[in-house]
Formats: sequence, C-alpha cells, structure tokens
Amino acid sequence: MIFLYVLVAVAVSAQIIFIYHIVSNYQYVLKKFNKNHTSYRRKTALIVPCKGIDTAFDKNIRSFYELDYEDYEMIFVTESSEDQAHSRLLALKEEFKNLTKAFDVKVLIAGRAQQGSQKLHNLLYACGNVDKDVTVFAFADSDACVRINWLNEIVYPLRKDRYGVTGGYRWYVPTRNNFATLALSILNAKVAQLLGVTRFNHAWGGSMAVRVEVFKKLGIEKIWEKSASDDLTLSQAVKKAGLRVIFVPACFVASYEKIDFLRLLEFARRQFLITRITAPGTWWLGVFSSLYPLFGLWGFAGIALYLYNRAFDGWYIFLLVSFLFLVGQFLCAVLRQKMIFRIFPADWPRMKVAAIADIAGNIFWSWLMLFCILSSLFGRTIKWRGVKYKLKGPTEVVRL
Repeated sequence: MIFLYVLVAVAVSAQIIFIYHIVSNYQYVLKKFNKNHTSYRRKTALIVPCKGIDTAFDKNIRSFYELDYEDYEMIFVTESSEDQAHSRLLALKEEFKNLTKAFDVKVLIAGRAQQGSQKLHNLLYACGNVDKDVTVFAFADSDACVRINWLNEIVYPLRKDRYGVTGGYRWYVPTRNNFATLALSILNAKVAQLLGVTRFNHAWGGSMAVRVEVFKKLGIEKIWEKSASDDLTLSQAVKKAGLRVIFVPACFVASYEKIDFLRLLEFARRQFLITRITAPGTWWLGVFSSLYPLFGLWGFAGIALYLYNRAFDGWYIFLLVSFLFLVGQFLCAVLRQKMIFRIFPADWPRMKVAAIADIAGNIFWSWLMLFCILSSLFGRTIKWRGVKYKLKGPTEVVRL
C-alpha cells in the first residue's frame, strides 16, 4: 500500500506541474499574440512551396501579398508547370502586381526531386534563387492563412543572436463539421497548446524563419537534401548548436480544411512517423503525454474500484486523484479553445462546433490521439501530397 500512496503523490505532483505549464502557455500566448513589432525589419525572402490546390488556396496566397512588411520578396515554388498550383499562382501574381509591398514576386519551377522529399527540394531551389542581399529566410505553407503582421513577428525575435529559429503554429479551422475534420482540429489543438516558453519547442515548417547566416553555418542545405522533414531537422540542428527555438504566438496561422476519416488517419500517421524517425525523443514524449492523462483518469479509477471491493478505507483518495485528472483535461480543453477564440475571433463561428466537441468529448480525444501516435510505431513508408516515400533515417528518405 505504501507504493500506491507514493504513486498518488507522484501523480498529483506531476498533474499540478502539467496544469501549471498549460496555464503558463495560455498566459504567454494571450500576452504576445497581438503584437506588431516594426523596429527590426531585415531584407527577407518569404518562400512558399506549393503542390496542388489546397482548401482556401486563393485566400491563403492573398494573405502573403497583403503582409505589412517593407522589405521582402515572395518566392512561390512548384515541382512543375503542370501542377495546378502553378497557373493559379501566375494568375494571382498578375492580380496583385501593384497591390503588395513585396519588392519582387517569383513563381519558380524546381523540377523533380532526385533525393529527399519534394517539398525540401523545392525549398532548397527557392533558397538558391533569392535576392543576393536577403538576410532572413521565412517559410510558410500554402495551406496557411497568415495575419497582416505575421512577417514582422516571425522575423523580430531573430534580432537576438541566441535565437536560432522562430516559429508559429497552425490551427485547423473546419470548413465542414464532419467527424474527421473536427478530430483533425482538436488533435492539432492539443499539440498547439504545448508550445510556449520551453526548451521542448520545435519549429513548424508552415510558419518559421531563420537568419541566412545561421542556415548556412548549420549546413541546413546538406541536411535537407536527403531529409523528409524541414522543421524537425532545422530545430534539432539549432538546438545542437546551442541556440534556441522560439515560439511566436503572433504567428499562429489559420488552416481552413475539410477531410475524410481515411485522410485523417493517413495524415496523423505521417506526422507521427516522421517525428518517430527524425526526432525519436519528441515521439516518446508524445507517447508519454498521451498515456499519462489516460492512466491518471482510468488507472486511478480502477485502483479505487479494486480497493473499494476489498473494503479498503482509503479507496476514495484514488477516486479523487482520478477526478483531478478529469478536471485537468476539461480545464486544458477550455483554455485552448478560449485562447484560439481570442486569436481568431472572425473564424469563431466556424470553430464553435469543434470547440464544443473538444470540451464535451475530451476523454475520447485522448484515446484517439494515443491511437494515432501508436499507428506510427511500425513501418517507414508515408504518402505525402500524392508521393510515396520510405524513411530510412532522420536524413535519408527515398522516393518510391
């Protein structure tokens, strides 16, 4: 029985620390999300790799043209001119040619990747075609809709030499309230909530920036040539060099999406499989963070029931611990949904159903998250934007 009481003490302490971390992240985001720093603007190349037409593609691309930044060029890059995105990008370039602050707009064709993922091949091709005086690379995905101050904020922390890479994160805004789309939004929200002032931060490739000198010093070109992940490999190289990965709340981006159940499972497995191969420590942290609340809720409830049947007087203590974990899960769901309401109030009507589902069904979503993580436990093959890859190692990917 002493062991059980020690288990209670450890679980309660860990839960208090976890909730404190979540509340701290929540306060940090609300304090920083609405900033608009203009005192540090460097000549920047904004690079957006594109493949196919995403949901809300035009809206997303227009948001890059509307950025309030004085000294940046935009580079959109596709694999070939036959990609549907290519002709649309040319049409949007013509539409906005006199309505943007960007000093130049390029629509490039990178060609087929011979090694590594197509996305990283496109990124490297774009990096090799920037204006010669560019000092910052900013990266965004074509499924991201950025706010007008996005580029100001993603660049601003780079004024400090100890900050290696800055990043925001996506928030999926459902365009259809089917189960899979709601699940996508909610599972992504659970990850987004973990970002804050912590050494566990990783940059996200759809919203990140790095100084060109750091990019070259760390040899990112060589790393990306054979990799599947842009953000995880960059984050790891930055940390290995003793620099920091900085999460920028003002650089949350909206991703408008609808998805079916099979695509949801494919997406989730791909994300976690890339993490397992590229950053195994982060993957194991994800396993633990998914198992932990489930054990806290159901494990202690089971112990309480067992001890009650054995007529043990202190059975209710374990039931209270289980209740503590239940309250903690509800609190986390409420905080993350309240947080995103503050950031994207205009999109709240679309997110309302997902918010209700997140809070009301938070116990179920924890099981689904664990299932998605464990689905990546076996195999090394993924399908990404219509292309199959085999991940042989953190920096070795083969196109099938």
